[in-house]
Amino acid sequence: MPTTAPVWVLDEDEAVELLAYLITAARTQVDEAAEYGPMRLLTAAHRLAEQIAPRSSRATAAFVHDELDQVPELAVPRTGREEYVTRLDELCRSLAAHLSARWAPDRAGPA
Repeated sequence: MPTTAPVWVLDEDEAVELLAYLITAARTQVDEAAEYGPMRLLTAAHRLAEQIAPRSSRATAAFVHDELDQVPELAVPRTGREEYVTRLDELCRSLAAHLSARWAPDRAGPA
């Protein structure tokens, strides 16, 4: 269970804007190079984070500012692929720790 009371962090217009981005990005991705897929997803993540951070719990806002903001949304690696993948792996681990602390605090490991 979440550790905070439910709060709306997106209104319908913001949610529809994100939905439209995801759907059109999926279509665009069909004709683009594969490296653009992660970029499009990170752009969506940054857009969502921008909308929810001011209305989120301190922990979620901290994740957005301390972790997600460290990965540029327009980072398409032409070189340094291993470092890019490593940073995405680190971001995934940080997100997993945040989600565990939020929904299963009794089972959460070190952040």
